[in-house]
Amino acid sequence: MTDDAAPGLPDLRASDADRERVVEVLRDALAEGRLDMTEFEERLEETYKARTYGELAPITRDLPVAGVPLPPVVSLHKEPLEDGSWAGRIVGGEGSSTWAVAVLSGFQRRGRWTAPRRFNCFAFWGGGEIDLREANFAAGEIEINCVAIMGGLQITVPPGVEVVVRGIGVMGGFDQRETGVPGEPGAPRVIVGGFAFWGGVGIERKKTRAARRQEKLDRKAAKRELRSSSRDDEGEAHRRVLEGHQDIGHGHGLGQGHGAGSGSREEQRERRYDGPGDQWSSRYR
Repeated sequence: MTDDAAPGLPDLRASDADRERVVEVLRDALAEGRLDMTEFEERLEETYKARTYGELAPITRDLPVAGVPLPPVVSLHKEPLEDGSWAGRIVGGEGSSTWAVAVLSGFQRRGRWTAPRRFNCFAFWGGGEIDLREANFAAGEIEINCVAIMGGLQITVPPGVEVVVRGIGVMGGFDQRETGVPGEPGAPRVIVGGFAFWGGVGIERKKTRAARRQEKLDRKAAKRELRSSSRDDEGEAHRRVLEGHQDIGHGHGLGQGHGAGSGSREEQRERRYDGPGDQWSSRYR
């Protein structure tokens, strides 16, 4: 029973049928866990004491009424992102580093860093490394502009990232092996462009050391489990063979007992010398 059941008539006397309808709503709320037993008993007592619609309405005001759709459930707190989720690695912002230069030297961008929307790098008689395996991304699509003159640049991307190569090489080149490999849903896109003269830009897809180490441990654990299972199977087969031999031995023992009479096996095997004829005979006691 709600205020909408009798708008403008809060003082109208309620009937027994009205009170029973409120009791039915309370029973449903108790069964669904919306009310505990104490609350149910308190509201039930108020229902039977109520004389008007105005007294009945507050009893079920915070409870759903049959036939009225419930509002969608909304989470009031932010759920943590799953480990390794791409959504958690596209963080926005400007990036922690936007350019790098190597002249007769080298540079590295690796580990935990934020790759910007556009990263410019230059190598002259030197080399540079851009490792995105543990990096965050300022956007869902980033561009790495490479200029390599008699030098080299190496770009490493994690599995799942789409790579598009648009660079031009003159007596040099851009690695095209990762071009065309589809990316995972929600993964960032990396565009590699620029110019290489007597130099090169290499691109490889590689897992992190931690991931490779975990895969190695998983393989070792699987091998140990397989060996343990094989040993268990071999032990079970060996046990069955021994049980079969024991059964056969017991059968032979029974046959000897019936054929040779009573007495232990040691006594039956006892021999003695019978005289000048050098003849050995068995004596069964």
